[in-house]
Amino acid sequence: MDVYLRLRKESGLSARTVEEAEKGIGGAWASAIVIHVESGETVGMGRVLSDGGWYFHIIDMAVLPAHQRKGIGDAILGALLERITAHSPNAYVNLLADPPGRRLYARHGFVESAPASVGMKRV
Repeated sequence: MDVYLRLRKESGLSARTVEEAEKGIGGAWASAIVIHVESGETVGMGRVLSDGGWYFHIIDMAVLPAHQRKGIGDAILGALLERITAHSPNAYVNLLADPPGRRLYARHGFVESAPASVGMKRV
């Protein structure tokens, strides 16, 4: 739990509470982490939420700043997408892209869905 919360915070994602993390972390359909061999430190992660059929949502893509621009995000996203495709070749895969991740997602075939559809959130 501590690793998850630290990765979120240090990579610039919104902070979550221990309680939120404990309830949410086990709900992923799939996840991937990267561990730095020399230090043993977990330096990157990504998760997928899914109905198990055709709908897949990429979440929690995070790489520690000192390890960014080294292909770690590409490796994590690539591994998650490979698993999704193997499970459901015609999957609908989406995500919400903050500005720092948009180039990464575009390299993996993601495009903006607007104006056909627009992401929304409850405030």
